[in-house]
Amino acid sequence: MKVFQAIEQRRAVKHYQKESKMPAEDFDKIMSAAILSPTSYNIQHWRFIRVTDQLHRHKMKDAAWGQAQVADAAELIVLCADVNAWSDRPERYVANSPQESQDILLPMMHAFYAGKEQIQRDEAMRSCGIVAQTIMLAAKGLDYDCCPMVGFDREEVARLIHLPKGYVIAMMIAIGKAEKAAYPRGGQLLLEEVLSENHF
Repeated sequence: MKVFQAIEQRRAVKHYQKESKMPAEDFDKIMSAAILSPTSYNIQHWRFIRVTDQLHRHKMKDAAWGQAQVADAAELIVLCADVNAWSDRPERYVANSPQESQDILLPMMHAFYAGKEQIQRDEAMRSCGIVAQTIMLAAKGLDYDCCPMVGFDREEVARLIHLPKGYVIAMMIAIGKAEKAAYPRGGQLLLEEVLSENHF
C-alpha cells in the first residue's frame, strides 16, 4: 500500500477478529519501521511493552474499562517513554556521528534538557506521538488496522506493566484485522480552518 493510501485509510478501529494472529515477520517489520522514527537529538525516548499473555490482556482490558480491542486485537502495545533518556549514556545517540559533531551535540543536549522537567516530558511525549503514527501507518501498509488509545486507568496499567520510575505512558495501540469497519469520520475540519500563514 502506498503511503498516501495508508494515511487516508487509517482509522481507529474498535472491533477486531479475535482469532486473527499476526505473523512474527509482520510484527518485526512494523517495529523495525517504528524505531526509525525521528526524535530530538536522536534520543529515542520510546519504550514498547508488547502484551502477549492473554490473562494479562484481560487485566489490561479491565484497566481500559472493558474496551474489547484491548483483548481481541492481534497485538497490544503499551507505548511508554523514558523521560530521562536524554541523560542516560547520551553518547549512544551520537555514536555514529563524526567526533566534531559529538563534541557539539552532547553539551548542547545537556544544556537543552538539564533542569527543565517540562521540556523533558514534552519531548518524550512528542517522540511517542511520532512513533505511534509510524506504527499505525506501517501496520496499515501491511493491511492491519489500529486503535490508538488513551482511555484507560494509567495508574493500573503502570502497575500491570511495572512501569519504572521516570517513565510515562503515552498511549496503548491495538493492532489487528478489523471485524467491523470504523464509523465514517466524525467531522473533519477544513484545511483553511487549521492552516494559517506566518501568524494566526
